Amino acid sequence: MSRVSAFSSPLLLGFDEIERALDRVAKASGDGYPPYNIERVTKNGARDECLRITLAVAGFCREALEVTVEENQLVIRGRQSDDRERIYLHRGIAARQFQKTFVLADGIEIISAELKDGLLAIDLARPTPERVVRKIEIGVRD
Repeated sequence: MSRVSAFSSPLLLGFDEIERALDRVAKASGDGYPPYNIERVTKNGARDECLRITLAVAGFCREALEVTVEENQLVIRGRQSDDRERIYLHRGIAARQFQKTFVLADGIEIISAELKDGLLAIDLARPTPERVVRKIEIGVRD
């Protein structure tokens, strides 16, 4: 059985990459751990805005976190190992691994990543698109 997509219209040309990105987002949105925020912020009083993704990663040290960009996807991984030396009377904070993936639009750049007070903040720049108008010459065929 074939799948009918909103992008299958003959008037939408070249949008197959967007459809694949939406499929990736649908697959990656299953797990809610770790919780995160996405906000629009201004950098150092400048007029330019950037996007900030903040993940709550309490208990993770800098060495246990990895931030990479893989094929237009921002991938954040956290790896914790279980400390076998400790004897817990109650264990409410689990040592667990995670992978969180965000699909990036073309041109998005990672500015910085900072870990402070159990929060991992990743700043992204969204370039202002230039408006391009190009005239297409019409040839004559006899």
